Amino acid sequence: MSQQEELTEMRMRVDDLMRRVGQLERTVDQLRGVGTTTRADRPEKAEQRQMVTVPDTPYNEALWKDTDDEGLGMRDRHAP
Repeated sequence: MSQQEELTEMRMRVDDLMRRVGQLERTVDQLRGVGTTTRADRPEKAEQRQMVTVPDTPYNEALWKDTDDEGLGMRDRHAP
């Protein structure tokens, strides 16, 4: 390999290294940006959360019409 070919290959490798370092720096910057935000910084997320009260009263039986019990089949039939 001639000295000119070696220099050309070395320049290509340095260019590739610089490109990869740039990608790594961008990734680190993105990760740092994600890590610095807190829930307090995102009020729209906090506003979406609401407490839902589930009543203790039985559900309307009409809700379960034509439904299957998982693994048992239809409600009015017996498991095999």
